[in-house]
Amino acid sequence: MIEILDGTTKNPITKIGSRAGICYGANVGNQESNYNRGLDCLKSNHGRTLEVVDVELIISGYSARVIREWYTHIGGDPTRLQASTRYINYNNFQCYVPESIKNNLDAKKEYDYILERIKLSLEYLNQIGIPKEDSANILPMGYITKIYDKRNLRNLIDMSHQRLCTRAYKEYRDLMKELMQELSNYSDEWKYIVDNYFVPKCYITGKCVEKYSCGKCKVVG
Repeated sequence: MIEILDGTTKNPITKIGSRAGICYGANVGNQESNYNRGLDCLKSNHGRTLEVVDVELIISGYSARVIREWYTHIGGDPTRLQASTRYINYNNFQCYVPESIKNNLDAKKEYDYILERIKLSLEYLNQIGIPKEDSANILPMGYITKIYDKRNLRNLIDMSHQRLCTRAYKEYRDLMKELMQELSNYSDEWKYIVDNYFVPKCYITGKCVEKYSCGKCKVVG
């Protein structure tokens, strides 16, 4: 569901140290020194250096609704392309099913009925000559979509603080956890970063600022 593309920096810590070393007048030909310098940048919270690390993804199997929230994290230089609603045939689209509905037989029956009715309506509208770009307006926000996404490490770390919070939308938390797993598998340097820097905001502040806390940290006020 998440594919890490080869445009993603393989050794992010080393790259951070190499680029920072240019400004320090250091010998950037020594990769061990670059790695240690990169670690120092991370530990010193030199956030601008994180922006040199590129992450390119293909995200599929998630709803248009959660991707819409993904797009709200626009800091740095993210860019993206999303599956077209003008040219793709969505007569047999798939839809995200929340656990509360999946685990309730009556709710699941109603959910499936509505989705099937939408599919039939899409097919009919297409048959009578309605352009796909027009008929696609009846697609629910929960329909499964696919995007290409490019952003940097600083943006993703900041995203993790907000979206790993238990108050975050469940599908988004699932997306973040899958992304963390795929990045951890990409290289040892990525695993170190994910393990140490992809955390909920309460791990950074040492306190919870949410009105309805999960109880991991003391609520403010």
